[in-house]
Amino acid sequence: MYESPDKMVSHPAHYQSETGLEVIDVIEAFTFDLKGIEATDTGNIIKYACRWKQKNGIQDLEKIMWYTQHLIDHLRKLEKENENYEK
Repeated sequence: MYESPDKMVSHPAHYQSETGLEVIDVIEAFTFDLKGIEATDTGNIIKYACRWKQKNGIQDLEKIMWYTQHLIDHLRKLEKENENYEK
């Protein structure tokens, strides 16, 4: 894996817990079985939830809401398509 000498590239503090757990590892653990927009939205929700206090505050919390609603809309659309297909 590429490792930049710049810590802001490879290991920025706002993406690490006090114990050294990195957000990228959490995202990989919780999205490994997802694909496409489900993986992308879930990863972004996790990212912004983990960093909001250290980085952009309310703006990051609003991004969580945006990605959550986007994912809900996507899942509802799939659900509706599946219902129509089964009829």
